[in-house]
Amino acid sequence: MSARLRPMRLADLDAVLALEEELFAPDTWTRAMYRDELARTDTRHYLVAEDAGVVVGYAGLIAYDDEAHVATIGVATGRQGEGIGAQLLDALLAEADRRSPVVLLEVRADNELAQGLYRRRGFTEIGRRRGYYQPSNTDAVVMKREKT
Repeated sequence: MSARLRPMRLADLDAVLALEEELFAPDTWTRAMYRDELARTDTRHYLVAEDAGVVVGYAGLIAYDDEAHVATIGVATGRQGEGIGAQLLDALLAEADRRSPVVLLEVRADNELAQGLYRRRGFTEIGRRRGYYQPSNTDAVVMKREKT
């Protein structure tokens, strides 16, 4: 795996939004949502994975003193299976562990691959949210990981 991680910048949004469309349409975040997230530097931690100047993945964390939340994580379809998602998640979890005793996330109920990665990192399913992802009306699995 040859991608390197760095903080997400506003200049990355075109590439991130293209990946959003590739990976999550029709349930994509908007440019305004990302701009808002990047402006909240006190409680947000967003990264991109870059290879030869090309953004091939991204991830974001919302972290407070009592709880952190994996907000998003995505890897270009052609680069999945190379460990980039695990590298991004591990970086988010390291940051979360500095800030919060527990990490929560939602993952699409039909995304078994991502659920497996989360389980390998200590997450357990604690519930379901029916129709969470919109406009596709896809259910979410809610998962939790407590700092050991």
